[in-house]
Amino acid sequence: MTITLAFLALLMAAFAGWLVRQSVGVQPWIADSQTAALPPQQVSLTASPVGLAVFLAVVTSVFGLTISAYVMRMAAAPEWDFLPQPPLLWINGALLVLASLALQTAWSAARQANAQRFAQSLGFGAACTVAFIAGQVLLWRELSGAGYSMVRYVGSAFFVLMGALHALHMLGGLYALLRVVLRLQRGVALPQVREAVGLCAIYWHYLLLVWAVLFTVLFVGAEPLYAWCRS
Repeated sequence: MTITLAFLALLMAAFAGWLVRQSVGVQPWIADSQTAALPPQQVSLTASPVGLAVFLAVVTSVFGLTISAYVMRMAAAPEWDFLPQPPLLWINGALLVLASLALQTAWSAARQANAQRFAQSLGFGAACTVAFIAGQVLLWRELSGAGYSMVRYVGSAFFVLMGALHALHMLGGLYALLRVVLRLQRGVALPQVREAVGLCAIYWHYLLLVWAVLFTVLFVGAEPLYAWCRS
């Protein structure tokens, strides 16, 4: 449990440090006037980035607690039934990687005022995110159909819990993207939403790392983790 919480704490600290490094030398009261001069991929240290950092700290705590409960349950189990790794599991992971890369590209396009590339990247990222969420539902149905139901397998119950929490945060990210699109439709210039798009990109990168941790804990590294718990 301690190792898990320490790892997630380091994960959150890395993101917070990255936000701060992106903001060195930018003063909040003059951030708006300097927006046009900011180099690509920079986010000013205003209320929004700080709010995101605080929110990610809370999210990290939530996932840290669920993973800790999972580890403690493994440690108390005399035997553990490991979940299989169907091809859809890896496809879903690839979709989330593509979504993260697409949001990064959209951020870059917003900084360069490239409306066409921005629209393509944002649409592709959103589509990959929706496909990932749908793929997670299909993955659970596939596991359940193969006999790995929540009633019989504790690991399945944790997968549903962690997967649902992760999907809810992905849906929240899609809502943030929708707000960006609505602002553009109301006539806001593309460079004026670049900070919001940048924060969305950071959020997607974070959720990709969270999924990598869940992917490792629940599937790829479940057996070594159980062996460590029993040692």
